[in-house]
Amino acid sequence: MSSKDANTDCLGWAARDASGVLSPYQFNRRTLGDNDVFIKISHCGVCYADVIWSRNKHGDSKYPLVPGHEIAGIVEKIGSNVHRFNVGDPVGVGTYVNSCRDCQYCHDGIEVYCVKGSVMTFNGVDYDGTITKGGYASSIVVHERYCFLIPKGYPLASAAPLLCAGITVYSPMMRHKMNQPGKSLGVIGLGGLGHMAVKFGKAFGLNVTIFSTSASKKEEALTLLGADNFVVSSDQDQMMALARSFDFIVDTASGDHPFDPYMSLLKTSGVLTLVGFPSEVKFSPASLNLGMKTISGSITGGTKETQEMIDFCAANKIYPNIEVIPIEYINEALQRVVNKDVKYRFVIDIENSLK
Repeated sequence: MSSKDANTDCLGWAARDASGVLSPYQFNRRTLGDNDVFIKISHCGVCYADVIWSRNKHGDSKYPLVPGHEIAGIVEKIGSNVHRFNVGDPVGVGTYVNSCRDCQYCHDGIEVYCVKGSVMTFNGVDYDGTITKGGYASSIVVHERYCFLIPKGYPLASAAPLLCAGITVYSPMMRHKMNQPGKSLGVIGLGGLGHMAVKFGKAFGLNVTIFSTSASKKEEALTLLGADNFVVSSDQDQMMALARSFDFIVDTASGDHPFDPYMSLLKTSGVLTLVGFPSEVKFSPASLNLGMKTISGSITGGTKETQEMIDFCAANKIYPNIEVIPIEYINEALQRVVNKDVKYRFVIDIENSLK
């Protein structure tokens, strides 16, 4: 397929300023390179990152900004050197679309930790100096290395949230060997990431406890998601009853919260992994040292692990709980994400609403 054959005319929705209000936006994708895949986007998940950069919360947003890094669609064209994909394949694209491909981490298949910095799917500066634009759009052109095959029969709407929410919790769970039946898993926060951690935990045969500040989430946590236990984190008696009982806790909360109470729940040599982004992390050294405990951080995952996670979800019939929306609803949806009013991931039906 010649690069000249690529259709570069793309329709998306973009924010123009820090108000974060999105509206229709016409732009060009790059022409198809020899190692590129041209994807007709069918669905895109809505992540809190879309709010952050649409509204310039970090002061580095580059407008016009097209958000979206949980992308699913169908391969429409391939470059002449592409061998992993064929036209018609269902594929996904996650949080990054390029890396140096030469450092230790790229060679190890964990490109998200590339020494030179992985290129984010939107609002990133690619190696050619262009600004990347994400999945709130009709199509995308991506190097085949950063695309993932979605097993046939797995719904594309369900696949989209796996590309960020799913891999963000799957990766640290695998790194810390939390796929061994019988271990105890704590999940802080019941949102897009937290509900996926629960699903993976149950699939791995773990004993899963959800920690939440909202008692109203108890029924859905136990009945809908199948958690083994639910704890209101502000209830000191409930927390103390679980002292030194967890092998691993995954902290998905981005709001500020105390860490010492959770560290006290870890067994000797237990691990708490932070995947959210609170404004600060504070805990007593004793919470760490007395018990040989570890606190670690994680973001998404490498290409090898992401494909493994997608295949695992398909094989075990693990599906995110989603609310499918038209693109015209995206501004209301982003505000609902801010208000934590979604169970548990919005997914934009690009194919049927972006015209």
